[in-house]
Amino acid sequence: QVQLVESGGGLVQAGGSLRLSCAASTRTFTMFVMAWFRQAPGKEREFVSVISRSGGSTSYADSVKGRFTISRDNAKNTVYLQMNSLIPEDTAVYYCAARSSVVLSRSSVTYGFWGQGTQVTVSS
Repeated sequence: QVQLVESGGGLVQAGGSLRLSCAASTRTFTMFVMAWFRQAPGKEREFVSVISRSGGSTSYADSVKGRFTISRDNAKNTVYLQMNSLIPEDTAVYYCAARSSVVLSRSSVTYGFWGQGTQVTVSS
């Protein structure tokens, strides 16, 4: 089992930055591919970014590429999402997810562990 706790969300003006963190309670953090998803009101949950177990490989949704950066610190059992140049369309609840695999999946149904989510609101 893995428990995930997100933090770092909040209200920011367009053009601003936020850094989300996701702390995992597990002794085998390096066995998990980690990802961020988001869900805006009235919309389906969508993929944002994913990182490999070592941190050496990453992938991003086209909508955030060049603005967001995913990283992980395996010594701290934590994954991060640095969000720059935020726009109102980034407003959503952001979720951290984990899957015990080597495959960097973009599909939410392949992730077995989820955090409770953190709200990000970008004002125009």
